Amino acid sequence: MQQETDPLLPTPDVESAAHSVCVADYIRKTIAAAGGLISFAEYMQLALYAPGLGYYSAGTTKFGEAGDFVTAPEVSPVFGRVLARQCASVLAELDAPAVLEFGAGSGKLAGDLLQALAELDALPHSYQILEVSADLRERQESYLTSEVPELADKVTWLDQLPDTHTGVIVANEVLDAMPVERFVRLAEGSAQLCVGIDADKFIIAQRPAPDGLAVAIRQIEIDLGRRLPIGYVSEICLAVPGWIGDLARLLNRGVAFLFDYGVSRREYYAEDRSQGWLRCHFRHHAHNDPLILPGIQDLTAWVDFSTVAAAAVDHGLEIAGFVTQAQFLIGGGLAEELAGLTDLPLAAQLQLSGQVKLLTLPGEMGENFKCLGLSRDMDISLSAFAVADRTAAL
Repeated sequence: MQQETDPLLPTPDVESAAHSVCVADYIRKTIAAAGGLISFAEYMQLALYAPGLGYYSAGTTKFGEAGDFVTAPEVSPVFGRVLARQCASVLAELDAPAVLEFGAGSGKLAGDLLQALAELDALPHSYQILEVSADLRERQESYLTSEVPELADKVTWLDQLPDTHTGVIVANEVLDAMPVERFVRLAEGSAQLCVGIDADKFIIAQRPAPDGLAVAIRQIEIDLGRRLPIGYVSEICLAVPGWIGDLARLLNRGVAFLFDYGVSRREYYAEDRSQGWLRCHFRHHAHNDPLILPGIQDLTAWVDFSTVAAAAVDHGLEIAGFVTQAQFLIGGGLAEELAGLTDLPLAAQLQLSGQVKLLTLPGEMGENFKCLGLSRDMDISLSAFAVADRTAAL
C-alpha cells in the first residue's frame, strides 16, 4: 500500500510515483531487518541517499523551475558573482590556491564563480567539486561543458575529501541536507523519534533516546539555561561536529563560506518552535510530512549555526563572520554588480530587479539564509562580513 499524499500537493507523475514505491519498499525492508524501528536520521539518510534510489542519488530534477526547490545560484548569477568577489580577495593572498565546492547541485554556482573569477583575473589553480551523487556529477559536467567550455577544464571531481586544501571552500545548502535526529522531551529524559510500519504505512514511534542523543539534548538545555518543555519536539544534527572537524583538518590556509537557512541555538530551540524545523519540498510546495513521497521529495532541517561555529572553534578555526544572505550580498559587492542595471533593456532590468529582491528581501531569502565564514591563518577583512556581523549572537 502506498503512503497517502497531501491532497494539496501536486500529484506525482507515473514514473516518479513508481520510483517512490520502490524507495518505500526498500525502506520497509530495512525497518523490518532492524526489528521494526529505525531512527528518523536513518530514515532520512535512506530517503535522500540510498544508492540508486534516494532523492539525491536517483536521476530526478531537483533544482530550478522543473525541480522541487530553487537555490540562490538558480535565482540569479548575481549570487555567484558577489561570492566571487570575496573569493578573489582570499585567493589573492595565497600561492597556487584552489576552490573546493561541496555538493555543487546543478553546477550553476561553479559556472558563475569561474566566469566571474576569470573576469576578475583571479582564477584559482584548480576548482574541485566533492559530489556524492553520480547523477548530479554527470549533470554538473554537462552544464559546465556547455555553459563555460573555456573554463570547464579547471574543474575536477572528487570522490572523497582531499588530504589538504589551500584556498576557498564553498558549501551552499549542504548542512541542511544532513540527516537529523528528531526527539521529544518527556517528563523524565527524552525519547528518540523513530520510523516504523503500521498496516504497510510509515509511522512515527518513540523509544528511549540513546546515550549520544541524550547527552546532546542535555547540552542544549545547559546552553539555554533551562529545560525544554515537556512534549517539545525538535531536531539535532549529530553529524555536524564531525563534518566540521573534517573540514578543519583539510583546510591548511584559507576561508570557508557556508550558506544555509538557519538560526542561532537560542532561536532554534525557542519555546515557540515546539515542532522543530524539519521541512519537506515537492514541486515547489513546502510541507511538514516526511513520511510521504520517499525518494522523490527533499527533506531538510534548518541549521543550528551555534553548533557549527562551536565545532569550528573547537577544531582550531576562526570565525570570519556571520551575516544574513542580504548582508553578505550588500557588503560583498552587490552595488558594483548592479552598476550597469539602467543600461539594460527594460525587460532585463525588471528581471534582474526581481531576482535581487528574491535574494535579499527579509520575506524571501534575504533574512532566513545566512553565511558563516570560517578561516585559518588568514589576516584579511572581507567586506561581505562588514555589514552587521552577527557573530556575537551565536
